[in-house]
Amino acid sequence: MLLERVTNHHLSEFLRYLATEACQENEHLPSLTELSARLGISISVLREQLEVARALGLVEVKPRTGIRRLPYSFRPTVVQSLAYALALNPEYFSAFSDLRNHIEAAYWFEATSRLNEEDCENLSRLIERAFQKLQANPIQIPHPEHRELHLTIYRRLNNPFVEGILEAYWELYEASGLDLYADLAYLERVWNYHRKMVESVCQRNYQAGYEALIEHMGLIHQRSKPMPFQRFE
Repeated sequence: MLLERVTNHHLSEFLRYLATEACQENEHLPSLTELSARLGISISVLREQLEVARALGLVEVKPRTGIRRLPYSFRPTVVQSLAYALALNPEYFSAFSDLRNHIEAAYWFEATSRLNEEDCENLSRLIERAFQKLQANPIQIPHPEHRELHLTIYRRLNNPFVEGILEAYWELYEASGLDLYADLAYLERVWNYHRKMVESVCQRNYQAGYEALIEHMGLIHQRSKPMPFQRFE
């Protein structure tokens, strides 16, 4: 009963339909005309509600193919809010970065204890690939490996809200220009911490990995301030 009151109060007619009556994920929804009649709202109102759902990443709307319900992800919601926050004040990066750090620290032991041998192999390959980039001529910044390493560690939580916040953090990180930082000594320090984290986790020494994670997080304070916000998609 409580859940019904919450959904009735906070959801539009279209979002309520999408959550309770719509077809399976990735299947197409009825036309706007049919939905308008079914929901008892005008097409203009339906279009407004549809645009909200699209912005939240709940549906995909394409010409000719129509409306398709997407699997639930928290990331688009966070990204939309972050885009607005950064437009107001780029310094919000620091606050969101702090939130991300606390989330990773809080979930570290639960997340790492769920990793399997295949995950450890994937993490080790990311470490190897990152050092190959750092030792290349010219040097390459292993940003994709950095992002994938952190997301891999927490992926088996199967928590869409944790995953959504962490994914949004990496988009903010890129939008702030921190993926372009080219100080080799700094990057080597970061990846030495990553190596210790991964080796400790794969040896089931979660405490040592946690300590490396916390020390690694402190490095962000040595970075330059984020670049003024330009664009966030």
